Amino acid sequence: MAFVNIGFGNIINSNKIVSMVTSDSAPAKRIVANAKEKGNIIDATQGRRTRCVIICDEHVVLSALMPDTIANRISDNSLKEELEND
Repeated sequence: MAFVNIGFGNIINSNKIVSMVTSDSAPAKRIVANAKEKGNIIDATQGRRTRCVIICDEHVVLSALMPDTIANRISDNSLKEELEND
């Protein structure tokens, strides 16, 4: 199980991430609105502007970090795990 920091001390399981998109697009806004209606949304922005919508298996997570930043953290964590396993 690999975890990734999505900002402000919030950590999620990176194995459950399906997609990460910027919050500016209309489809991302629809995904957020639908998740709010269903109660499947987790707001991890700490009151900051939402820059990334993380779509997971069963819920949607909002983050104040850019998707590129989170993707880099995931790849860094996977490299560390590979080095530790060798």
